[in-house]
Amino acid sequence: MYNLAAFSADPLADLRESSALNKDKLIAARVETLQLNVPPPLRWALWLGGAAKCLIPFANACDLGSTISNAQVTDILPLALSSTVQLVTGALVLSIVLGLTLGIITALRQYSGLDNVVTFTSFFLYSLPSFLIAVLLKEFLAIGFNDFLRDPVIMTWLIIVIALVLGLLVQSLVGGDFRRRLTVGGITAVISAVVLFFISGTGWLLNPGLGPIAIAVLAAGIAVGTTALVAGLRNRRALITAFINAAIAVVAYFALQGLFDISSAGTLVILGIATLVVGLAVGFFMGGYDRGQSMRVGAIVALASGALVILDRFMQSWSEYSGLVNGRPIATVGYQTPNLGGDVWVSGLDTFTHLLLPTIALLLISFAGYTRYARAGMLEVMGQDYVRTARAKGLPERTVIVRHAFRNMLIPITTLVAFDVGALLGGAIITEAIFGIPGMGNLFFTGLRRGDLNPVMGYFVVIAAMAILFNFLADLAYAALDPRVRVR
Repeated sequence: MYNLAAFSADPLADLRESSALNKDKLIAARVETLQLNVPPPLRWALWLGGAAKCLIPFANACDLGSTISNAQVTDILPLALSSTVQLVTGALVLSIVLGLTLGIITALRQYSGLDNVVTFTSFFLYSLPSFLIAVLLKEFLAIGFNDFLRDPVIMTWLIIVIALVLGLLVQSLVGGDFRRRLTVGGITAVISAVVLFFISGTGWLLNPGLGPIAIAVLAAGIAVGTTALVAGLRNRRALITAFINAAIAVVAYFALQGLFDISSAGTLVILGIATLVVGLAVGFFMGGYDRGQSMRVGAIVALASGALVILDRFMQSWSEYSGLVNGRPIATVGYQTPNLGGDVWVSGLDTFTHLLLPTIALLLISFAGYTRYARAGMLEVMGQDYVRTARAKGLPERTVIVRHAFRNMLIPITTLVAFDVGALLGGAIITEAIFGIPGMGNLFFTGLRRGDLNPVMGYFVVIAAMAILFNFLADLAYAALDPRVRVR
């Protein structure tokens, strides 16, 4: 790779076209800095000697060379990697969660209307080029939504359409006979319409917030849903654990408002750890004979309910942040607003609004593959002998799917995730270029275009390390998921 890049680009091209009076001195200085008077194969050997110093622990002698701008590659790589990690983390996590969820649901509703719609949507999004998605998001989601915020009134016909679409979606997820699906879909549509009319009539989008009532209702829903998936609603101890953690979240909403006003990022991390500990403790003391299951329920409900409290506090700072960016909060370029003042809540909203569009762009492309793999894997697993045996033993369908089918379906997905993580950490070159994010992809593309070899090789070092690391982690995950591959 070093020699291919060295022979294909001229790092002195910009200086040769320059009209500066000291052009010759500038060329000589760059030749000396980048060792351009050494043939590329020998220059690669010199670079390799500096890179080998990175293997010496605690020596702080790592030398990956310097750039055309005379900056050390070891100094710019961490900055580029941190920008890429911020960009791809949300997209990767959401794509995995949404892809697995939709894949499992469509497998359980095989050949239904929902299955056909998700299949069509997945292939459609997978076939779209990333630059087209990015441009569409900029035009309609960023510019259109920012213009909409000047007078955030939702038209009645649009509310009706959205409510009907949500009703159709929910009834397809529920399944069952026609009467049940019609009832659930109708209730969903009515509730959605009421909520949208409330948002439009009160100007909620300009000054959003959840409030204690919404947090209590959502936390209760999280408690019921988590218990149903993890332990089953017949497990009373797990259900009580879930509701205790939901109630603690509502109490914390009132108790922490004063602390939030003086909080920092470190404070939020400490609160997150404390939330996890409380959830596990409640599950331990309420779990009875099956403490492990109750502790899992408690931890999930505590973290999810606590996230609602944090989300509400971010919403309370929305109007302040919107005023600082002249009423156009959804950003289309960069990863932060220059010289933006404010506390951790304002800076967090700034990061969120800058990463929103590129995250959605990567999400729309990535989750389609996970959906197809999850659907195919679940259909294959559901036909295995051990699943039929579990059903023949009279186990509840939830137990059959969550404990038997889901865990085995994850084995091929683990391989896909390992490769995707390594690839995404290499940066989304097109996405980063369109949204102006100085990440790994932008570093690679800029270096390759200018003939700046050292950043390009630094990029390959990081990608190689990430590929090895995450494939190793995938091997460990195989052992955790499948006892047959464990090594004594």
